[in-house]
Amino acid sequence: MKILIVEDDADISANLYDYLAARGHSVDAAPNGLVGLHLATSQTFDAIVLDLGLPGIDGLTLTQRLRRDAQLATPILMLTARDTLEDKLVGFDAGADDYLVKPFALREVEARLLALVKRAQGRVVNSRLRLGQLEYDPDSGTLTWCETALALPPKALQLLLAMLSQPGRLFSRAELETLVWGEEQETSDALRTQLSQLRRALTLADGRCPLVTVHGRGYKLVDPDA
Repeated sequence: MKILIVEDDADISANLYDYLAARGHSVDAAPNGLVGLHLATSQTFDAIVLDLGLPGIDGLTLTQRLRRDAQLATPILMLTARDTLEDKLVGFDAGADDYLVKPFALREVEARLLALVKRAQGRVVNSRLRLGQLEYDPDSGTLTWCETALALPPKALQLLLAMLSQPGRLFSRAELETLVWGEEQETSDALRTQLSQLRRALTLADGRCPLVTVHGRGYKLVDPDA
């Protein structure tokens, strides 16, 4: 997972960062709400860990701005020392997906984040995925490109569906390897092989292809006709 931590307590932020990074996740951190807002809207994250009592922009206001103004659907796990039911209801009403009261166990933070991301991805997988003339029907398992059915090897299909669930998003090599193989690989050979198969299957006679390589950064799917 790619996770953003927005927490002004340096010790808590460092503990979360070190633990999640050691567990293989890609982690970024913001010390206040303003930096958190910038990172959350300028980059793509799988989940956000957000403290309620932040300087600059508090957690509730930040959540509202991400949901209302930025139209961001990224799962948000809210952290707070406030443990009353009313506090929790206010957090959920602002747009938080889950709520964890301090002090907390780091293992529980990761477990809740995994559950949130899985739930969010499940909402995508259960619907038809479409980008221009590229379409996947999960009910029939049919993939079509320019009205032609495509049969892909399992791992190449996994890569395609991961990117098709978020068109235009740039996926790093580490993210794609973790999605398909469960962890980052020692070399990029396996990923390159699968991407080559995918590119061959998607490249049309006129050279158009929805799979784009951003050298040194990663890969994404775009509509070549847009």
